[in-house]
Amino acid sequence: MSCYDIIRGMETLTLSDYESLAELRYQIRCFLSFSEQAARAAGLEPRQHQLMLGLKGLPRGARPTIGELAERLQIQHHSAVELVNRLAATGYLRRTRGGEDRREVLVSLTPRGEKVLRRLSLHHRAELRSAGPMLVKALLRAMRGARSNGSRPRTAVATRKRA
Repeated sequence: MSCYDIIRGMETLTLSDYESLAELRYQIRCFLSFSEQAARAAGLEPRQHQLMLGLKGLPRGARPTIGELAERLQIQHHSAVELVNRLAATGYLRRTRGGEDRREVLVSLTPRGEKVLRRLSLHHRAELRSAGPMLVKALLRAMRGARSNGSRPRTAVATRKRA
């Protein structure tokens, strides 16, 4: 199913739809701006913080490889390598070789990395408690958009596929 199949029947947009999408984008950008500033205040670049958070928050069973981190951050492998290099050079990350496949590189946080990530994460959680309700409100409004404006709802197939 393509993205065009999902939006079939939702071609009508009202001014309210545009307003709700713009508000959602604004609320997301506000949080991201906060996050970028907090990372820089902690001495990290935003992508470095994202990589550390992605590493700490990997789903159970996921291997902490550079490839996995690149996927989680939606960046190129070589960009993840560079981030890992910088974080390892500053003492936030450590690299180890994989068990069976010695070519595999596993990444872990050092105690220093754990400490800075914990501080940043507590700060982010506090910000979400403060700004989160507006973000959730904007998200819910944007999701309801077409249906609450009198347009036809998504097809059952599209709804099932996204659930």
